Amino acid sequence: MMNKLYIGNLSPAVTADDLRQLFGDRKLPLAGQVLLKSGYAFVDYPDQNWAIRAIETLSGKVELHGKIMEVDYSVSKKLRSRKIQIRNIPPHLQWEVLDGLLAQYGTVENVEQVNTDTETAVVNVTYATREEAKTAIEKLSGHQFENYSFKISYIPDEEVSSPSPPQRAQRGDHSSREQGHAPGGSSQARQIDFPLRILVPTQFVGAIIGKEGLTIKNITKQTQSRVDIHRKENSGAAEKPVTIHATPEGTSEACRMILEIMQKEADETKLAEEIPLKILAHNGLVGRLIGKEGRNLKKIEHETGTKITISSLQDLSIYNPERTITVKGTVEACANAEIEIMKKLREAFENDMLAVNQQANLIPGLNLSALGIFSTGLSVLPPPAGPRGAPPAHPYHPFATHSGYFSSLYPPHQFGPFPHHHSYPEQEIVNLFIPTQAVGAIIGKKGAHIKQLARFAGASIKIAPAEGPDVSERMVIITGPPEAQFKAQGRIFGKLKEENFFNPKEEVKLEAHIRVPSSTAGRVIGKGGKTVNELQNLTSAEVIVPRDQTPDENEEVIVRIIGHFFASQTAQRKIREIVQQVKQQEQKYPQGVASQRSNPLSEPRSLHPPGKAVL
Repeated sequence: MMNKLYIGNLSPAVTADDLRQLFGDRKLPLAGQVLLKSGYAFVDYPDQNWAIRAIETLSGKVELHGKIMEVDYSVSKKLRSRKIQIRNIPPHLQWEVLDGLLAQYGTVENVEQVNTDTETAVVNVTYATREEAKTAIEKLSGHQFENYSFKISYIPDEEVSSPSPPQRAQRGDHSSREQGHAPGGSSQARQIDFPLRILVPTQFVGAIIGKEGLTIKNITKQTQSRVDIHRKENSGAAEKPVTIHATPEGTSEACRMILEIMQKEADETKLAEEIPLKILAHNGLVGRLIGKEGRNLKKIEHETGTKITISSLQDLSIYNPERTITVKGTVEACANAEIEIMKKLREAFENDMLAVNQQANLIPGLNLSALGIFSTGLSVLPPPAGPRGAPPAHPYHPFATHSGYFSSLYPPHQFGPFPHHHSYPEQEIVNLFIPTQAVGAIIGKKGAHIKQLARFAGASIKIAPAEGPDVSERMVIITGPPEAQFKAQGRIFGKLKEENFFNPKEEVKLEAHIRVPSSTAGRVIGKGGKTVNELQNLTSAEVIVPRDQTPDENEEVIVRIIGHFFASQTAQRKIREIVQQVKQQEQKYPQGVASQRSNPLSEPRSLHPPGKAVL
């Protein structure tokens, strides 16, 4: 989609040639004609990065024929909807601080960081309503933070500006939030955006971009794609990640063109005989690409005349869930192999998406797209600096470690709203145990961090007194509904990782305690461990119900859950779901008939005394 800019406060003497020359002198090449009106003009840029650069370089800073120019996005009043862009954000600003600031003016559905060349950060923010976005612009424009003044603009909301005509949607496509990356849209609506991620040698990046960006523009135009070259990541690295968004056909054609450019450059500089294609893929998909006994890979190698290797599992880390698929052969052979490899990866990804949607009720009541705690702007990608195993570029990235499959594979908006079960208790209590030395980081200076966290999550968060002078853990008591629990616990897990309370290659695993009625403890385990086994494919958490535990005054016992964030959350939600099912059955069948009904999780209490099980 073109980014149209408004050029205002122009002198009547200004001509279109004056503007073209000005933009050219500032190395801001225009994508099309200058549309000049009386006192203002419009210009187009093919991507947001160039548009931001033009705004930052010119607006309020350049005088033309005696008047200071104003440059901003051109968004008509009818398109001023829920999306705004905030620029000039301090690069060291923590995400939690920004989240808290944005949340003051409404419900934030999405925060997407724009990958720019500017020293400061840029984010696109989507609020739940038009009114909230308007309030945020009014309140945050010029907001001062550590000598940085926020600059805010409306940006076009694709859902308002480009509604998909009903007849253009594919049969069976029920998505209301398509991501049309191809300029001008496409008659072939796609349900899932699954980008191609490749690594290119750093010395070829300039050739791929071309003089004044002309080569990359040509690629995107011919293939109807969006190509993001992450040049600033891992300064000094031998390779840079490139992300290609398009249809499968457009993706493959863009990849082929990039391979041809690199091979031509290598031939001219005599750097190498053949440049391999390196594809990045999430480890969770690679097994199905390889196939049983390597059959899928061998078939692709045989049919395309290539040699394919996959990086070792030892190269994976908590920051880097991707493996590198290296394809060696001619440009034509590598391009053909890419088609087959992506076909397999895409198929695996779509199957996983289907499975996730089927399991959505594991975390009832949650709208993950509105939580504001996922990796911003990288909904389908790992953390910006993460692809090669380096620490993430953002100071605060709560789920670089724990989301694994979820945050790097599944775009938050694709989950959609989870079905809300009103039968769940409004307030839940979870006791989360953190290292004693981390208490100060969670509380913050004069309690600032814990207060901010409580506001962000909508939960009560208290740290219990230490039980002794030498205890290694302290208990954090979190009270709130399911969504608040998810947000609060997620931020605590992330804070511990950010503050290096766990080793770089170590996942943050914490122990959580929840209380359940003693009469349902056996159901948590299930007959012969059946319930636990059903969860085993979903989480790696450890769930313990001590056999000799005496119920408290409320006839409740403690269930201990140990694991990384998503494992713990899934286990917590599933256990509460079991408890709720039992309560509903007891209400429906007060004479104990419930145990004879068809619910697979309901067996007689006496057969299954509390015990220990591993999920």
